[in-house]
Amino acid sequence: MQQAKIILDRDFVIGEVDRYLYGSFIEHLGRAVYSGIYEPGHPDADEQGFRKDVLQLVKDLGVTIVRYPGGNFASGYNWTDGIGPRDRRPRRLELAWRSIETNEVGIDEFVDWARKAGVDVMAAVNLGTGTPQEAGYFIEYCNHPSGTYWSDLRIEYGHKDPHSIKVWCLGNEMDGPWQICHLEADDYGKKALETAKIMKWVDPEIKLVASGSSTSFMPTFPEWDRTILEYLYDHVEYISLHRYYENEGDVDDFLASFVDMDRFIRAVVATADFVKAKKRSAKSLMLSFDEWNVWYQKKLKLMPWETAPPILEDRYSLLDALVVGGLISTLINNADRVKMACLAQLVNVIAPIYTERGGRAIKQTIYHPFRLAARYGRGEALKPIVKAPTYGTRSYEEVPLVYPAATYDEASGDITVFVLNTSQDVPVKVELDFRSFDGVSFAEHIVLDGPDLHAINTFEEPDKVHPRREKRVEPMKTDVFSVTLPRLSWNVLRFRRNRDE
Repeated sequence: MQQAKIILDRDFVIGEVDRYLYGSFIEHLGRAVYSGIYEPGHPDADEQGFRKDVLQLVKDLGVTIVRYPGGNFASGYNWTDGIGPRDRRPRRLELAWRSIETNEVGIDEFVDWARKAGVDVMAAVNLGTGTPQEAGYFIEYCNHPSGTYWSDLRIEYGHKDPHSIKVWCLGNEMDGPWQICHLEADDYGKKALETAKIMKWVDPEIKLVASGSSTSFMPTFPEWDRTILEYLYDHVEYISLHRYYENEGDVDDFLASFVDMDRFIRAVVATADFVKAKKRSAKSLMLSFDEWNVWYQKKLKLMPWETAPPILEDRYSLLDALVVGGLISTLINNADRVKMACLAQLVNVIAPIYTERGGRAIKQTIYHPFRLAARYGRGEALKPIVKAPTYGTRSYEEVPLVYPAATYDEASGDITVFVLNTSQDVPVKVELDFRSFDGVSFAEHIVLDGPDLHAINTFEEPDKVHPRREKRVEPMKTDVFSVTLPRLSWNVLRFRRNRDE
């Protein structure tokens, strides 16, 4: 059995965990919308056609904000296609994903769905085929109270009160040649700057997200980010990052994906801080990691012009869930700068929730680590001091055998430690030292593991992979505990600080 030690100190604070760290993403792609969140005629559909079984799963998942309507879809989308009477809305060829878009669901319906789900909306404007003026009209329609053409049109279409969407993305992945009307960095910077000015003139209270590099592998990274921020730094609150991971046959390498995510975050922070220094600015730019997940992109096959085709419907294994657990820990460990993040996506398309048309909905394996982190990973992120063996992989020279993240909620006294055990061979005995908390009691140990790394949840076996409760940890001495982490497991260790009455 391997040995490791984790020390947590109340004063070693990384930053506050923003509630928007637990966001997700719905794009007009595949079955994310149609037969995902929306399916009129389904036995469990509500009066607007939204699936109540999916709504319940979204609430249970703990999602706080959802990015919409894209994604690549946004770069060719005219938002006015999705407003007004449904029988007058146009059917369009959707070029990003080679589909037919019916426009049955638009911004009004999505805001209605978001309110039912208890989530905020992060809206994206079209900076591909779209113009700065169209983006201004979009936010006027959504956020202006009344008395103008677009706000009165919203009222005419059944929404008297403004949607009050306060987070907006300035396009999507505009560095990517696959994007509709892809732009070079200077061109995007100029266009996004004029768009940002108009949007904030309409609603000065909004927060804007600049379209950063679509992956760390782009040949233009990080020069793209530096260039666009020299235009946008004073006008935006966030820069976006996108990154997906895939098992390419090396389990050790795949489990260590959190190392790459951490390096990507640090590189973007360094780039943003360079622009901060160059501009002599007092503002520190925050990060929005608004697309992240495991995605088996090599399996992508587009279909010829169907409505809501079943594409990108990855079925996730226990191994995938362990990797997602490690990625969530990385987001928490960078909570000082990563203030928003979106697991992409939410339903059917590379998603934690999977549905049948007209039938059931189940939790995929990756549902579980996200749900547990969203529920217990609140308060301040603490910086763990880790003493553990390391190993090398094909891509990374040094990977810790155990990878922790920790949060402390001062109001409740709850301390949560998330730990990924990457060992394929043996359990790891971990000593947890809470030396500065002046009295800690054990509450719970939740484990996600199993005998088959490739096990998936199906409609026939929806709980084949699910968290379990482990036996109590062993107190060693005051504020020091010993816990054995099973091989290849993601663990949630919950403690409570003792308080004087």
